[in-house]
Amino acid sequence: MKNSPCILVTGSDLASEALEMLANYQIVFAGSAPTEEVLIALCEKHQPLAIIVRYGKISARIMDASPALRVISKHGSGIDVIDQAAAAKRQIRVCSAPGANAAAVAEHTWAMILACAKSVRRLDHRLKQGHWDKATHKSVELEGRILGLIGLGAIGQRVAAIGRAIGMQVIAYDPWAKTFPEECKSVGFNQLLQCADVISLHCPLTDKNRQMINHEALSLCKPGTILVNTARGGLIDENALVQALQDGTISSAALDSFTTEPLTAPHRWQQMDNVLVSPHIAGVSDASYIKMATVAAKNVLDAISETTN
Repeated sequence: MKNSPCILVTGSDLASEALEMLANYQIVFAGSAPTEEVLIALCEKHQPLAIIVRYGKISARIMDASPALRVISKHGSGIDVIDQAAAAKRQIRVCSAPGANAAAVAEHTWAMILACAKSVRRLDHRLKQGHWDKATHKSVELEGRILGLIGLGAIGQRVAAIGRAIGMQVIAYDPWAKTFPEECKSVGFNQLLQCADVISLHCPLTDKNRQMINHEALSLCKPGTILVNTARGGLIDENALVQALQDGTISSAALDSFTTEPLTAPHRWQQMDNVLVSPHIAGVSDASYIKMATVAAKNVLDAISETTN
């Protein structure tokens, strides 16, 4: 609706179910890789009441470009890409969709864990080159091994349940968790690093935990540990991880998020056979795409309604 109030989407698409919910608004798409300058220009032109954040970061400059802005709604759970202090100062509500992509992220996490433990990519590559490694290859059997989870929210709990179903012992570090499932033991950060055979990250990124997986943390890990990150790239000191992968402390790493995104070639991970990467898509499935969009849309409608009344 061209003359209706505007909602800006920092992406090139939105689930049709969400678009139906927002039918009374003009929807403007910023594209799949919007820069700060592009978003500022769109805000100045369209004066959106709301921004639905799929890609990119939302800075104070972007907020100031649209004095009409009332709500910033994340298409997903991670709001570290939004300057929350700036939003609070301007009385702009920040919302997210916690749990909407939990199943998708948990499943992708396990795809990565199993791919590392069973050398899926390497064996596929070798066999296609004509090598039959049946006599020499031994995969890592996960039954009886220790799965260490950093963060035990909706995603971490799903990952824990699958780990227990496989027969792993599950430990977790989460100082904010009020309860722990019976099958999951609460431990300290250093104890988790020292004990776990597989470490999987499932916590939000904050100023306090930025680069929590650094040289000191990695030095505590068992030789041959598998490290998986489907949370935020900023949780890992990538230089420290490279060293740990080279010296065997970490046998393999699977990364779905990175300190700087998007990755552009050439990048360090292209040269490392023991690193599996995916383009920050763990939370995007056919089902979660709809759930994240509709929750984000509902958050927008609720916030606009409350600020209007």
